[in-house]
Amino acid sequence: MNKELKLIKKLITHNGSFHSDDIFAAATLSLFLEKQGEEFEIIRTRDEEIIKTGKKEGQYVFDVGGVYDAEQNRFDHHQIGGAGTRDNGIKYSSFGLIWKKFGEEVSGNKEIKDFIEQKLVMVIDANDNGIDLYKNNFENVSLYTINDAMSIFSPTALEDMDKDQQFLKAVVWAKEILKREIKKANDRIEIRKIIQDFYKNSEDKRLVVVEKPKVSRHEIWDALQDFPESLFVVYGDDEDWSVVAMRKEKNSFGNKKDMPTSWAGLRGKELQDITGVLDAIFCHNNLFLVVAKSKEGAIKLAQIAVSS
Repeated sequence: MNKELKLIKKLITHNGSFHSDDIFAAATLSLFLEKQGEEFEIIRTRDEEIIKTGKKEGQYVFDVGGVYDAEQNRFDHHQIGGAGTRDNGIKYSSFGLIWKKFGEEVSGNKEIKDFIEQKLVMVIDANDNGIDLYKNNFENVSLYTINDAMSIFSPTALEDMDKDQQFLKAVVWAKEILKREIKKANDRIEIRKIIQDFYKNSEDKRLVVVEKPKVSRHEIWDALQDFPESLFVVYGDDEDWSVVAMRKEKNSFGNKKDMPTSWAGLRGKELQDITGVLDAIFCHNNLFLVVAKSKEGAIKLAQIAVSS
């Protein structure tokens, strides 16, 4: 008896130069098909006859072909009129179109899909469509972005490299980034709840003590940003305990309330003498972080900062 041959899915995109858009589009489709237990191959070409075969079942065409038809698994955005624009004005690229269809399946639920859409997908789509998201405040200094990280795989004019092989290397990295973003986004939901429970159970909402080992200040900022009363949060583990100032705004380094200015940059005995906290270790120059060896020491520092 002849065994039924399993269809190998084809992911068809353009050859030549590549960008974050087509790299992450390929990574998303790869994760989707791997989750389905499907075999697939990535084909990079501009051969019209091969691209046309993308209409067949089990084939996906993206960032090439001049057609957007999600039902037929064709995801280009270079045609006249593009392939749609989000309510915020960011146009879709092939990554965004593919994430729109497969993101929930790849990430596990709509909440995670939407979070990654905002954090990563729209950033890449904006860049691919020539939309500037960042204001540069310094001459000759540019923000290093995910697009810069992916561009390191492109060979220079002095390198003799196979672009298709470099593309595949970039896709491997993009898959790992996506998997880690999905994992961290899932954990973020649980961590936010844990931190917010400590806030809700605090008698003084201005000073919150989070007794959860390994929590980071970025997770604290994320969880409590929308709680206006919080000023300082104490957190830590067996090694040391820290006090972090809450930010005025998300993605801003301004504090709702600074540590006392006299603490700026002090370490060890100098900080201990001025605070009266015998195990104080260090205060950041920007007055958003102070560290002690014990929870009790950190709480005392936070109490002084609240009252200053």
